[in-house]
Amino acid sequence: MEKIKVLFVCMGNICRSPTAEGVFTKLVKDHKLDAHFAIDSAGTHAYHVGNEPDLRSQAAARERGIDLSSLRARQVINGDFEDFDFLLAMDDENYSILINACPEQYKPKIKYFLDYAPHLNERQVPDPYYGGQYGFERVLDMIEEASAGFLKTVQESSSIK
Repeated sequence: MEKIKVLFVCMGNICRSPTAEGVFTKLVKDHKLDAHFAIDSAGTHAYHVGNEPDLRSQAAARERGIDLSSLRARQVINGDFEDFDFLLAMDDENYSILINACPEQYKPKIKYFLDYAPHLNERQVPDPYYGGQYGFERVLDMIEEASAGFLKTVQESSSIK
């Protein structure tokens, strides 16, 4: 069975995208669909390559039963555009970086993650890195909503139920 490959992308891959990777991984496991997905995250910049997610992201996720401690930051590579079915950007800046780096034939794979939660009326997941604890909670709320919407969209357009 061919897995649906999903890559969550933010700037440094230590806050938003690993949180999305963890949230979506838990969601598909809870629905017993993990055999159908390959899930990863990456950053558009190499600031934190090899580092674990921000400790505040880990703590906020852990409060919701999500363990991010085994994840390590990596940078998006050219092969990701071909390898992944979905590259889900957290904001305008990272979306633009992906679009500008991507070969033309793979550009339709790049989406805004929050487009899967249109009821939020926002397109950008804010970077909580320089904010307080509330920022990490807000990001988690947004990511949980978009993850549920994304899974629903994938299920409606595939044989995965």
